[in-house]
Amino acid sequence: MSEQFDLSSFEKSMVIREMTHDDIDSILRMQDACFPGMDPWDREHLESHLNIFPEGQFVAELDGEIIGSCSSLIINFDEYDDRHTWDDVTDEGYITNHNPDGYNLYGIEVMVHPDYRRMRVGQRLYEARKDLARTLNLKSIVIGGRIPNYYKYEHEMTPREYVDAVSRHKIYDPVLSFQLLNDFMLMRVNPDYLPDDTASRKYATLMEWNNIDYKPQSKRHFKTSYPVRICVVQYQMRQISSFEDLAGQVEYFVDVASDAYSDFVVFPEIFTTQLMSFLDEPIPSIAVRKMTDYTEQYIELFSDLAVRYNVNIIGGSHFVKEEDDEIYNIAYLFRRDGSIEKQYKIHITPNERKWWGISAGDAVRVFDTDCGKIAIQICYDIEFPELARIATDMGANIIFTPFNTEDRQGYLRVRYCAQARAVENQVYTVISGTVGNLPQTENMDIQYAQSAIFAPSDFEFARDGIVGETNANVEMALIGDVDLEILRRQRQDGTVKQLKDRRHDVYRVEYRKN
Repeated sequence: MSEQFDLSSFEKSMVIREMTHDDIDSILRMQDACFPGMDPWDREHLESHLNIFPEGQFVAELDGEIIGSCSSLIINFDEYDDRHTWDDVTDEGYITNHNPDGYNLYGIEVMVHPDYRRMRVGQRLYEARKDLARTLNLKSIVIGGRIPNYYKYEHEMTPREYVDAVSRHKIYDPVLSFQLLNDFMLMRVNPDYLPDDTASRKYATLMEWNNIDYKPQSKRHFKTSYPVRICVVQYQMRQISSFEDLAGQVEYFVDVASDAYSDFVVFPEIFTTQLMSFLDEPIPSIAVRKMTDYTEQYIELFSDLAVRYNVNIIGGSHFVKEEDDEIYNIAYLFRRDGSIEKQYKIHITPNERKWWGISAGDAVRVFDTDCGKIAIQICYDIEFPELARIATDMGANIIFTPFNTEDRQGYLRVRYCAQARAVENQVYTVISGTVGNLPQTENMDIQYAQSAIFAPSDFEFARDGIVGETNANVEMALIGDVDLEILRRQRQDGTVKQLKDRRHDVYRVEYRKN
């Protein structure tokens, strides 16, 4: 028997999925219909959400069209005043205060296109949040909800009386009634929550959904410190006769770092140019290309040492010839679990370009490690504040800077800028440089360095913002501890809060490489 109808022509496909960068244009158009008269998201807000906490951002899609979305972040709600505002808890919409070790999911926005309401789109988005809270073992979901029908009753009752009437089903409010039906419990009413929400007269209901599957983890409640130990190698350049000579020196320092139970050991920029000392090639551009033949041995060496000595290694940087026949200055992260990442140097110095023909990379990377998120910015790159700001907004807590400078002036540019990046971004910065001489190697004859670990400048950090520093121009290893928990607390409650106090309404840093 033949079918009378092609049922597939009647089917509709609604899915709830994670937001992507390709969805942003649709969301920006949709919000104008959802919230007329209110200040909408800007593109950089949504890009920041996706860069910082992509799994917390959802969209509802019907037959390929975006019809709803919601945004969230993770916080420790106890660290915020009960009378907080939306700007307080979202860093003015950028969620740079997202805390992956927190235990509350905070919902900051839900929108459903007016043409698709009463299709349970909002409920589906809320269920996606609840599933996320269960998956991440979060204690609860907290929201600051609008009461958009309050303006109709403001002369008859207080916000508290209005909320009570809605709770007892005497008044219908499209947002509050919906949230109550989704098992959210009222905690309090917050004034001045969202300045442009005139319909709610700036009031919001602070509400919470408790995850009954939550399994308490004591480390979240009682964590007082999160120490990370860093070994900085101030490496002496010297004449060698083989790759094995280099490997022997490298292993010595990795062994030192491991014996001190270091989490990271960091080597300087292009310290592998020692290899040129036995290549017998006087022309720098040719010598560099010959040196790239050792890339595979270099990677094998450091990868093996990271696993064998159980330490994450920032392998300085090395000149690498890639498939496009261009040579790049690349810093590798060798994790102690055996995985490898790389960061290209983005800003090439005139010297590198003139003598060696080095090409520039074009992406800022932030790497997950077993000690949180880190970034690597090679020498000259730390002198461009935009890169550190981008890395910080992507979640980096430590920025490692392998460097190579030949004189005190060049060294101080790196040092002063690394210290400035630590202060302005409330991060730790680490600089590791080369000392000694390579008199037989063209363009690598002298070195100047004083390596160090820097912290933001505030009471809980090291005096003068210096965790530790080496003596100038002496080969040695510096070992110091940084505390990521102190860093997190200071970003919330420090004497100054450079990240929270940024004037997004006046300026912004736009990262154009997604």
